[in-house]
Amino acid sequence: MRRLLLVIAAASLAAIGVASSQDATMSFFVTSVGSGKGADLGGLAGADAHCASLAEAAGVTGKTWHAYLSTSDTDARDRIGTGPWFNAKGVKIADDVASLHSDANAITKQTALNEKGEVVNGRGDKPNRHDVLTGSKPDGTKIADQTCGDWTLSGAEGAAMTGHHDRTGLDDSAAAKSWNSSHASRGGCSQEALRSTGGDGLFYCFAVN
Repeated sequence: MRRLLLVIAAASLAAIGVASSQDATMSFFVTSVGSGKGADLGGLAGADAHCASLAEAAGVTGKTWHAYLSTSDTDARDRIGTGPWFNAKGVKIADDVASLHSDANAITKQTALNEKGEVVNGRGDKPNRHDVLTGSKPDGTKIADQTCGDWTLSGAEGAAMTGHHDRTGLDDSAAAKSWNSSHASRGGCSQEALRSTGGDGLFYCFAVN
C-alpha cells in the first residue's frame, strides 16, 4: 500500500509539473532583432514569419505566431488570439485581449523579454531600444497613416506608431508610459530614423494558439 501511494504521489507530481510547464510555455516576446530594414518587415506575413523563426530558434515549436502590428485594414488586437500569454520566464503578461489593453497587463522592462529570455534595452541604456513598432492606438486598433506603408517602407517617407516596452518616456504622461502607443517615428521608416528616437525596428510577437 505504501509503495502504491508513493507511485500515485509521484505520478501526480509529474502531471502537475507537465501542466505547469505547458501553462508557462512562452507565448509572448519582444523580438531580439528586427528585419534590419527599418520598418520594412515584409508586411504582416513577413513580420509573422520573423516571429516564428525567432521562437523556433529559441526552442519553442508547435505554435502559430503573429506580430502585434496594425495595418490600414487590420487591428493588432484582432491578430493575437485570446490569451493568456506568458514570457520566456513563465511570467503571465495578460489573461486576455481586454486585460492586455488595460492597466491589468504586466508589461514592464523586466517582463517584456525577448525570445531568449533577455531584458531588452530601455531608456537609460545604450543603445536605447524601447521604441517597439505597433502602428496602433492604446486600445490596439489601427492608426492607418502610421504603419510605414503597412510595414513595407524603409526610407525617408512614412511614419510608424511605437510603444515603450519599458513603460518609460520623457515625462509621466499616459503616452510616455504606453507599451503600444507612445509616439510616431520621426524622419521616416528607415533603420536610422527608428534608432534616432530610441528604437531598433523591434516588435511584439504573440502566440495565437
